[in-house]
Amino acid sequence: MTSQFSRRSFLRNTALGGVGLLILKDSRAAGSYQANEKLNVALVGVGGRGVWFVDTIPRMENVVALCDVDSRRIDEAFKRWQESAERYAASPHDWERKAAESYKHLTETKPKTYRDFRRMLDEMGKEIDAVIVATPDHTHAAASAAAIKAGKHVFCEKPLTRAVGESRALRELARKHKVATSMGNQGTASGQFRRALELIRDGTIGQIKEVHVWNSGGGADRKQPPGEKPVPDWLDWELWLGPAAFRPYHPEWLQRNLWRDFGTCQLGNWASHSANLAFMAMKVHELWLANQTKDSRPVIRVEAKCSGINKLSFPRWEIVAWEIPARTEFQPITLTWHNGAAPGSRDLIEGLLGDGLDWGDKKEKKWMDHAGAIIVGTKGTIHATGHNATFRLLPEEQFKNIEKDRPKTVDQSRGHEMDWFIACRGGKPAWANFDYASALNEFLMLGNVATQFEGKLDFDPVAMKIVNNAQADALLRPEYRQGWSL
Repeated sequence: MTSQFSRRSFLRNTALGGVGLLILKDSRAAGSYQANEKLNVALVGVGGRGVWFVDTIPRMENVVALCDVDSRRIDEAFKRWQESAERYAASPHDWERKAAESYKHLTETKPKTYRDFRRMLDEMGKEIDAVIVATPDHTHAAASAAAIKAGKHVFCEKPLTRAVGESRALRELARKHKVATSMGNQGTASGQFRRALELIRDGTIGQIKEVHVWNSGGGADRKQPPGEKPVPDWLDWELWLGPAAFRPYHPEWLQRNLWRDFGTCQLGNWASHSANLAFMAMKVHELWLANQTKDSRPVIRVEAKCSGINKLSFPRWEIVAWEIPARTEFQPITLTWHNGAAPGSRDLIEGLLGDGLDWGDKKEKKWMDHAGAIIVGTKGTIHATGHNATFRLLPEEQFKNIEKDRPKTVDQSRGHEMDWFIACRGGKPAWANFDYASALNEFLMLGNVATQFEGKLDFDPVAMKIVNNAQADALLRPEYRQGWSL
């Protein structure tokens, strides 16, 4: 790969590149803060992916509340802050010493802690400006919706939601309550991502002919866990289930991406990153904003081939193809997703790249190669890595003089989370705001619907309806159990 890039350095740079606080003199955002004050942020979900926010947000804003159904995660958050305060206190770097002060302050003041985000919002509503949601996929929508309805700005980790209808609900709520939003597909903030978007839109690689997005992970194809286990004392099982149908506790249910009721597998976990560049650069999201009559509305056709239909879990391999109609300057195109050891997929991808990939069998650069995207044009090809944060132009000799590191015409990012904080203060909307992120997520979650049916599904993105299969259409809008709603 021309540009070597580790996951750790990418995540560090996209967050810390915007640590310096932007002061807006003419803030239009509502809230209890002034333009030159830090925001009061609540973290909902502080284990797993939530650890990232436990570590990074105190360097940017005030953390005033922690919420997690697993009490161990709360304890671990305070432990991490204590360790970070001690580690950075003697750092030669000014920003790390300042971070140490923030961590120490948190260990001394101890933000309030909760298991139920609804109770947190009821009790601390006036003390919270913004909420970050990093729970398992199936509670992203419920937690985000509750925060939005309470008038809070919301950052939700990817995938935006587990189901198509949940994404649409969040889009409409964010519009209604006029809050700043963003989804956590951090590659969007990369200078190379934004430069690649320019190169696609300005015709550098010609008219786009085809797009392939891949991940080597595959699905679990599991059966229901056997029996029932005692609920651990550190877990609130009812709250973990949230809006999902009740079932007896078994630890395997906690592995969210094994199960359709709780996770989204690699389409949510990785395609939220890997399909992002093509989806945004080719303006696919504009189909969701189309203002046509019912007879002329755009239709996206999606079809899946997979290792087998499993309504409970995800197939071991899948190939999902979306036929995308024309929009603005872009012709109709097919975007194809390859997940797991799908027959012929690796050969196809390597043929388009002209070189081999390491999906773990070569022991060379598995992290770089296990996910990515290929955008093929009439004049050249863009190969983007899994987060779409770096890319190369092919053939390399033909494009050796093309600047790749930063955008020339579109806005540069201050860092993915910082772009959202700027929006919270009345600045420009974040690129991954819910108007955009909802469309991307609806598009991807259609793939998870398609792997449960044979044949093509016709989706009207304006009406949010599968028009040729009533059973598939019903899966767009999940049923919530009593006591839960959007």
